[in-house]
Amino acid sequence: MGRGALPLVALGASLASQNLGAAIAKSLFPVVGVEGMTALRIGLSALLLLAFWRPWRTPVAGRDVVNVAIYGAMLGGMNLCIYQAFGRIPIGIATAIETTGPLVVVLAASRRALDIAWVALALAGLALLLPLASSGRALDPLGLAFAFGAAASWALYIVFGKRVSTLASGQAVSLGMLVAALFAVPIGVAHAGAAMWVPTTLLAGLGVALLSSAVPYSLEMAALRRMPRHVFGILVSATPAVGAACGALVLGERLGGLQWLAIACIIGASAGGAATGRADPYA
Repeated sequence: MGRGALPLVALGASLASQNLGAAIAKSLFPVVGVEGMTALRIGLSALLLLAFWRPWRTPVAGRDVVNVAIYGAMLGGMNLCIYQAFGRIPIGIATAIETTGPLVVVLAASRRALDIAWVALALAGLALLLPLASSGRALDPLGLAFAFGAAASWALYIVFGKRVSTLASGQAVSLGMLVAALFAVPIGVAHAGAAMWVPTTLLAGLGVALLSSAVPYSLEMAALRRMPRHVFGILVSATPAVGAACGALVLGERLGGLQWLAIACIIGASAGGAATGRADPYA
């Protein structure tokens, strides 16, 4: 395997792991609530990453402290917002809206027409994933607000993730997850209480933490270090497609013809972005 393919493999593995973890997390909402599940995911991920990477071994320069703090805040905000959206609107709509965050990053970094064409193809796929016309009832406005909040957090996660990707391997993601845990865990404990500390729940939360945060964020940091930011943004547009596959495998969800067409558009945009990637103008 060529070195150029390694970041693509890392990002693909990250998307698969993250969406499998999300499908499992959804089944735990009735047990600990959205806030409790978010706290378990982020808190346990922070402990795992800190134990593995031991980021305190390498000092963080003063100029990087603010970027790490914002990066961590975006990690926490993205997780809290998307889980809150899942609890109020259909998961496919929430995920599709969330994916607009990376697309904004793509548009901001684009410098040629072909890049815009791949973004347009991804947007066409996302439009097919939004069943607004066929919905018999209005979508929860708060759920939509949380989904767009997750999109904004994801966009800023990419921007600040790129800025801190020069830190020692694993240092940025472990410190960022610690920042996220500092405000996500207290919220979860306040809402879920003793339900969070049941051994079976903790074990399930540990699995979600590994699949949804610890593994994918480490892989994403490795990909960001070797991949232009606009290409990264296009590739993560495949999230609804990967999520649909995980939903079918774990939750038994079935998709219609238009939804499969949407997935094909998004995969095509992702493949096109990988094939035409170039140097990052913001590097």
